[in-house]
Amino acid sequence: MTVLDNRPNTALLVIDVQKGVVADAHDRDRVVATIGHLVGRARSAGVDVVWIQHHDDGLVRDSEGWELVPELDRGESEPLVHKSYGDAFEDTDLEKVLAHRGIGRLIVTGAQTDQCVRCTLHGAFVRGYDATLVADAHTTSDLSSYGAPSPDEVIAHTNLYWQYQVAPGRTAGTVSAAEVDFARA
Repeated sequence: MTVLDNRPNTALLVIDVQKGVVADAHDRDRVVATIGHLVGRARSAGVDVVWIQHHDDGLVRDSEGWELVPELDRGESEPLVHKSYGDAFEDTDLEKVLAHRGIGRLIVTGAQTDQCVRCTLHGAFVRGYDATLVADAHTTSDLSSYGAPSPDEVIAHTNLYWQYQVAPGRTAGTVSAAEVDFARA
């Protein structure tokens, strides 16, 4: 139901599942495996998989920490968008990639829940995309020593508020990985 014209297609967005980003992430192995399973299901259904890869002063491009985790294998024809801001749309070619493929609906996974996942969800939604968060396919690190809630609370809160996100002509919400229906996408 996106407000974007001629955008009937769906993409699975995999945000920043990089060695240095998820090294100490909450429930890392299960989340990465869940994302891997979703990637396989999306490919089988002919749904685009779009990979997002962050770099900044603390996560240097071409360093080991910058690399995608070895458990996930990006297909040669699958777009890779490089970013240096939380919102994957800011100062990147993500919008162009999605427009070229007729994508108006995003299924969102990745890391960090309280930064790049959240920023990209909001960025997509305000730009007119339908944006669904896969509730059990995103994670974050423990920043409680800085006053943040525990990672499980950050994830639960994000799932809670995104479940009820609304705006004219767009859909949002959360689903479990098991509930993602790529055949209907």
